[in-house]
Amino acid sequence: MADIQSKHGIGVSPGTAVGPVVQVRPPVRPPADEAPAADMAEAGARVRAVLESVAATLEERAAGADATAQQILTATAMMARDPGLAGAVDTQLAAGRGPATAVDAAVEEYCAMFAAAGGYLAERVTDLRDVRDRAVARVLGVPEPGVPHLSEPSVLAAHDLAPAETSVLDPATVLAILTESGGPTSHTAILAAQMGIPAVVQLPGAVDIPAGTRVAVDGGTGEVVLEPDEGLQHELAAKAERRAVALSATKGPGMTSDQHPVALLANIGRLEDAVRAAAEDVEGVGLFRTEFLFLERDTAPTVEEQTQTYTAVLEAFGSRRVVVRTLDAGADKPLAFADLGPEENPALGRRGLRMSALRPDLLDTQLQALAAAARATGADIRVMAPMVATADEAAWFARRVREHGLPSVGVMIEVPAAALRSRHVMAEVDFASLGTNDLAQYALAADRLQGELADLLDPWQPGLLDLVAAACEGGRVHGKPVGVCGEAAGDPLLALVLAGLGVSSLSMAPSRVPAVRLALSLHELAVCASLAERARGARSAEEARAVVAELAHPDLLAIL
Repeated sequence: MADIQSKHGIGVSPGTAVGPVVQVRPPVRPPADEAPAADMAEAGARVRAVLESVAATLEERAAGADATAQQILTATAMMARDPGLAGAVDTQLAAGRGPATAVDAAVEEYCAMFAAAGGYLAERVTDLRDVRDRAVARVLGVPEPGVPHLSEPSVLAAHDLAPAETSVLDPATVLAILTESGGPTSHTAILAAQMGIPAVVQLPGAVDIPAGTRVAVDGGTGEVVLEPDEGLQHELAAKAERRAVALSATKGPGMTSDQHPVALLANIGRLEDAVRAAAEDVEGVGLFRTEFLFLERDTAPTVEEQTQTYTAVLEAFGSRRVVVRTLDAGADKPLAFADLGPEENPALGRRGLRMSALRPDLLDTQLQALAAAARATGADIRVMAPMVATADEAAWFARRVREHGLPSVGVMIEVPAAALRSRHVMAEVDFASLGTNDLAQYALAADRLQGELADLLDPWQPGLLDLVAAACEGGRVHGKPVGVCGEAAGDPLLALVLAGLGVSSLSMAPSRVPAVRLALSLHELAVCASLAERARGARSAEEARAVVAELAHPDLLAIL
């Protein structure tokens, strides 16, 4: 879609669309001259009532949302009810600020703490600011920010889009989403991909596109064209039709055109995700994120609670594999019942397996529940640990898993040292799965939650591909499989490179499986290996993707 009126961002949800732009209402700011509260007690009670009303609204939206959005909205409602936030507002009121200004300042204090903590907490900054924006508007008695009524199918443009807004979008009226901020792992990206809405993030000037401007959006390439001519509109419509026809024809196990298997699996987080994914044409689960059983609780879940959930997930998938990641929590995903205290850099701190080493009781309880669920179902369950850095850590984890009678044990390779020394790590376990999001973050020294660094976090970075190759080489030495469960797995072109590097399974959002299945089916394994070599030989992520796109099968390029 090359054009002098084109803009370029990061495509995070594939698909194409053409339609008029509707600007999302921006948040209202507190008046610069807002008078101090005349009665601090009355003002504090009023703000608490507003925060409770915001929480109630979020819960109402959660009740009608899918499982992923429900989880995000419920957690955001809990933020609005946090007594600490209300207390921070009281402090601001006592300092002489008006109610709206007090809410704004209190939330920004929390946002600064969350951003500094990194990881899971940093991901919640957008949600917390959504609470602020809604509360400030209600305190001032003005319309809240958000998506206006759409009189026709439209393209939404915003600085950012809160999960509370994204979760209730109707794909019949929202043709595409454009935001100036965000990244490939943002809530907007995840929810848009699940709903099949094309989305482009990190698009400069998205909020400056005049309302009503007709735009052509490519959620795969990240290109947006203003006022496209009829020729381009017809081209995109034809591409969308080709894509729908091609993807509807794909089915069955993933494999290359010469029958080399590459299992296509789903990422899940909750039981509801499992039920929905199990109904799709996937070969099982490549990543079951179990931390959602533990977060936002005052006490650890019991063996019985965990067993019930794990059993239900395993039953949903029958004989298909389910790869379970043990608790990935710590300073960046704080647990009220396992507080290890503050850390200077939580992303490099006591998280994942390191937390399990400090609190082995939590790990043993989880393994006991997983073993009970496995016995009850006879399922193909495989258990892996997050944040493994050394062969000794892998051996420690493998020993504990096998002591509980679980037959298959693996590790997440998301630390560069584990990838570089995978020959030793893989000697201790049965399989590994590459977490490309964290692996890119640590390899490129770029916070994966900072959208401005998205170019460094591009999974096409040749340096990252070298680490994937090193990890796969360790698997080959021992004849053990290495999969990928990061965002990279859902990119059809990159899937070819990963297969060529030796990756044996790809785990992603179920909506991305058909395109990846099609990509593999059009290429022999030798071709994938050649593409992988060319990508690793590139100087940049852009060059790596371009060379693979140039050599890939025309039938695949016709729908991307």
